[in-house]
Amino acid sequence: MNDVLDDLRRHPDLEAPNLYAVDATDRLVLDEAAPLLADAPAGTVVVVGDRYGALTLGAIARHRVTGVRTHQDRLTGERALQENAERLGVDGFTSHGLTADLVAGARVVLLQLPRSLDELDEVAALVAEHADPAVVVVAGGRVKHMTTAMNDVLDRHLAVVEARLARQKSRALVASSPRPAAERPTRRWPERATHAWAGHDDLVVCAHGGAFAGTSIDIGTRALLTHLDEVPQTTGTAVDLGCGTGVLAVALARLRPGIDVIATDESATAVASALATVDANGVADRVRVTRALGTEGIPDASVDLVLLNPPFHVGATIAPAIARTLFADAARVLRPGGQLWAVWNSHLRYRPTLEQVVGPTRQVGRDPKFTVTVSTRR
Repeated sequence: MNDVLDDLRRHPDLEAPNLYAVDATDRLVLDEAAPLLADAPAGTVVVVGDRYGALTLGAIARHRVTGVRTHQDRLTGERALQENAERLGVDGFTSHGLTADLVAGARVVLLQLPRSLDELDEVAALVAEHADPAVVVVAGGRVKHMTTAMNDVLDRHLAVVEARLARQKSRALVASSPRPAAERPTRRWPERATHAWAGHDDLVVCAHGGAFAGTSIDIGTRALLTHLDEVPQTTGTAVDLGCGTGVLAVALARLRPGIDVIATDESATAVASALATVDANGVADRVRVTRALGTEGIPDASVDLVLLNPPFHVGATIAPAIARTLFADAARVLRPGGQLWAVWNSHLRYRPTLEQVVGPTRQVGRDPKFTVTVSTRR
């Protein structure tokens, strides 16, 4: 009988010969957790950070676990899990946000270790506060991405943390015994910080643990913010595509009160952070935050402006095709004459692609690291 892990796909995420749906860490976590999964009562197994369904479907198919609760930050991961489950005929799981209902009463938590210590802290805090006192967390990662600081973060919330032997360049940390509330750090998520911004009122940025750049404003976004008051639109609809913590959406709403803004991101952490940022800045009446892949759900040729600071990595893998996909998403929803304002790493030389996919493109700002362009939809 085939192992379910052998038949998983990444779709609808990028698929390429150097990109895999299952890795050695998935297999190690499942093996380390096997005795726990075999004895876990129904509804007490939780999976956090499953990339494409290996941990969730592996637990169900190998150990007959039922009632698995799972949280995946990326919407592509959620959909890949669902597609893999339907294709392989596996069920018995539900998807949740990173909230108390995800881990309430959990006895076993399978975790793909995030690179962000803040993200790990938020997950560990949630487990310690809401899981069963007998909970055991089996967390795995690639050795090259792991540090002893991860042990320290887990130890803040769970009193017993054990590092297991490495295998195929992956290692598991096993944590248990949630600390009493009096011994745990004060709840801190989402955090918030206030930034001075170009002579305007202070801008508040809120962020959950896994948000890119946290409560700071990353330098690419700062480069685009510098030119935001040059945007000619004063009315209509705009999209902050890949909104992150919502900085650009909030800044535009404050600069152009006549524009309605849709802020969209596939990351659950980004969406939760952006919602908090929007509320903290008092623009919830003009900024709608939604979790989506690109501009899905937005009608063709329906918006006047798109703001974009595109990523160019999938995890640790450089994948410039992501930006081209987002450029095409922007082009689809822009009205003729609508504009895409984008910032990108100068060495990537996206201008010819923007010309081809969107329309005539001009440079409005450039330094050795970032280029800001505006492309007009044909």
